[in-house]
Amino acid sequence: MFEIFLPNEHVKSIFDISPQHLKERGIKGIITDLDNTLVEWDRPNATPKLISWFDDMKKHNILITIVSNNNQTRVKAFADPLQIPFIYQAKKPMAGAFKKALSQMGIKKEEAVVIGDQLMTDVLGGNRSGFHTILVVPVAQTDGFMTKFNRFAERRILNWFRKRGMLQWED
Repeated sequence: MFEIFLPNEHVKSIFDISPQHLKERGIKGIITDLDNTLVEWDRPNATPKLISWFDDMKKHNILITIVSNNNQTRVKAFADPLQIPFIYQAKKPMAGAFKKALSQMGIKKEEAVVIGDQLMTDVLGGNRSGFHTILVVPVAQTDGFMTKFNRFAERRILNWFRKRGMLQWED
């Protein structure tokens, strides 16, 4: 019933995803959410630790594209200083932005992962589009206005998975 929301993997943080692990799976590119996946939704810039993570991915020739439902001003201000391609107002879970990210990176679907903190946008969109999905625990305990609605439904789905032993999760 809820399996379309079940990620292929779940980790505590983006920092638990190593380039070695991705390369072992044949992954050449990451499609990642921004807010509460990479940094808190209200943090304007990348942290030094995140910059180091991006650099490590680049050293291993793993491409990154940020795909966010947020507006151009927010996503551009974050991504431009890092020279990371991005897609804003992505309309996740719709498939268009995921396909566009693949095209920009010049890789196949099987060579990419979708990483995000939300079941209702990142995991659902990635799964519906046939990607390997990785769910991360949200960086912040607070959310922007629109995300609060998704979190309500998400908690119920996570509890359903938890009760069936399909997913271990931290609140």
